[in-house]
Amino acid sequence: MDSGNPGEDAPGSRTKAAWRARLLAERDAVPAASATRAAEALARRAADAVPGDATVCCYVPFGSEPGSLAMLDALRATGAEVLLPIVPDAPGPLDWARYDGRETLRPGRLAGVLEPAGERIGPDGLGRASLVFVPALAADHRGVRLGRGAGYYDRSLSFAAASARLVAVVRDAELVPELPAEPHDVRMTGALTPERGLVPLPFAV
Repeated sequence: MDSGNPGEDAPGSRTKAAWRARLLAERDAVPAASATRAAEALARRAADAVPGDATVCCYVPFGSEPGSLAMLDALRATGAEVLLPIVPDAPGPLDWARYDGRETLRPGRLAGVLEPAGERIGPDGLGRASLVFVPALAADHRGVRLGRGAGYYDRSLSFAAASARLVAVVRDAELVPELPAEPHDVRMTGALTPERGLVPLPFAV
């Protein structure tokens, strides 16, 4: 597994901005066929992680984010209620609505981001979920997650139930020993990767 350390630096020694720049460039360089295989594997892995009838929060990937609409369909096929985020008009926590199939998705406020068209249930809808799949650029062995920097999930994850599993969805090379961390960061309880499946965090090497 790639150590994930940019250049020659020690783990966590670079800024979040430097990590983001490197990780986004690496994602953009992944061949299309490899990305398709990874998306298919993530769909299977995600469905396997659902604990029977459950409410699951997920997301619609855009750009080079890991995941796919097939992953959402696989989650829904387990019998789970699947909730997807809606980006608010003003800075604040994410809103949520139920995913009822691909035909119910529509363009959201942010360019390239699809959102569910159903009834909004508010930020506290996240508290209904026993499993939350969180988009991430990387996660580390301690459970630290690196996002894109917009802060939507930072403002939202406090609504999660205390017992909920918070799972960062990343490529295998993006599960790294150490990332820069801040006191307000909400730690993940797991990471989902195409090859390793659900990896509990913190991870003992």
